[in-house]
Amino acid sequence: MPTLTHDAVIDAMRTVQEPELGRDLISLDMVKDVVIDGTALSLKIELTTPACPLKDEIERTTNAALATIGATKVDITWGAMVRRSQPRQAEQLVPGVKNIIAVASGKGGVGKSTVSVNLAVALAQAGATVGLLDADITGPNIPLMLGLEGQPKASENNKITPLERYGVKAISIQFFVPEGQPIVWRGPLVGGAIQQFLRDVEWGDLDYLVVDLPPGTSDAQLTLAQSVPLGGAVLVTTPQDVALSDVGKALAMFKRLSVPILGLVENMNGFACPHCGEVTEIFGRGGGERFCQTHGLDFLGGVPLDVTVRQGGDVGVPAVAQREPGQAARALTAVAGAVAARMSVRAATADQQPLLSIS
Repeated sequence: MPTLTHDAVIDAMRTVQEPELGRDLISLDMVKDVVIDGTALSLKIELTTPACPLKDEIERTTNAALATIGATKVDITWGAMVRRSQPRQAEQLVPGVKNIIAVASGKGGVGKSTVSVNLAVALAQAGATVGLLDADITGPNIPLMLGLEGQPKASENNKITPLERYGVKAISIQFFVPEGQPIVWRGPLVGGAIQQFLRDVEWGDLDYLVVDLPPGTSDAQLTLAQSVPLGGAVLVTTPQDVALSDVGKALAMFKRLSVPILGLVENMNGFACPHCGEVTEIFGRGGGERFCQTHGLDFLGGVPLDVTVRQGGDVGVPAVAQREPGQAARALTAVAGAVAARMSVRAATADQQPLLSIS
């Protein structure tokens, strides 16, 4: 019976690839704490994100590789160390935040805030530390969708302490104005509020900060791109041409600002009748996928219309946090995994990425 050695285990693990990054686990320093007991062994694999969508594939290839050197029992424990997708700058507004993800649509009414909220909650459910910034200053909906009420308090550092629910730290202008009061501000005030939320909120150490941007291509988007290094943007659309036209403008804006695009989510891509199961494509079919093919983008997934999404959004229970997740919740969880995977790929090449400078 062959005797396992530490060197043999390490050599075997050099054949196991991280599927998204295309490199082996040893060169990525993802294998830790190898303990050998005869032909049995245990080891820890430190993923690049707790929301890794290909964890099962890594486990399968690890077991296969170790079996070839005589391992009869393999006990894998999992960890995660989310890496920074942009090089850290000396004067950074949010130094404890590793990755900032902007969620944008260019058009209102396509479910961008729903995607933002569920993306943040799904990442937190996977074990990541997550924040959510409601940058839609004149139309803030994040507090309602998370079921958050009250006003943030000052921290010991005299900063704003965000409110928290479902493991997500959240901040919104809605916390500071009376219910029902409109926010009628000009562009510079909108930009100033976003900068204050970045600079003066006690975000702490976060793996991901999700930013829910307002519709359009104006002050909020420019302020965010100028103020912080964005790890990437997620575009949200519905399948019909009128939505795709506006998301195309958002895409052009981010390209002009040198913001990487993580991919596109096609929301409301079909309604499955809860009684008969027939799918009705209310907003057409495949528009988002065709857009991705035309523009060379990754398609992050389609999210069907699901009454539980609306019901949960109205009472502060996001779809992915509901006791019995429906089709849309499963799709949104998959989107979160895809976004996390693409952020990991960006982090792996962070040292080679140019820094954005806008004057």
